[in-house]
Amino acid sequence: MARPIKDTPIISGKDEERFLKAMENIVPISKERREEQRKAYEWFKSIATFPLP
Repeated sequence: MARPIKDTPIISGKDEERFLKAMENIVPISKERREEQRKAYEWFKSIATFPLP
């Protein structure tokens, strides 16, 4: 039987401030970078020996 998953700890202090600042300043990636990532995903998908979505 599987063990229950523990709750995610709540962040506080400087970690909380850093996290909130990062969430407010999301920078979209360029189309070139997105295409590079898509090609890498397709390559890994082609060599995978297990099912991928």
